[in-house]
Amino acid sequence: MSAITAVTRTAGRLAGDLQQSVRRARLEGERRVLKRQHRAALEALGDRVVELVRTGALPETGIGPELATVEAKLMEIDAKSAEID
Repeated sequence: MSAITAVTRTAGRLAGDLQQSVRRARLEGERRVLKRQHRAALEALGDRVVELVRTGALPETGIGPELATVEAKLMEIDAKSAEID
């Protein structure tokens, strides 16, 4: 095997590895974006549910503990905001 053939094979293998790494990085980036969008959608859903429960359009049955946790965290946020100000 000549040196040129060996270098060519090595370069080809490295190019393939690089393409695979770039593809993997792109897919990971897309997955992170989708996860952020999912979290944002869950947050919007939670905000809507809290709003509906507060107005009485949705009964609190079944989500009382979760709603109480949300309310407690909102109170903690307000307290920290007041402490900062």
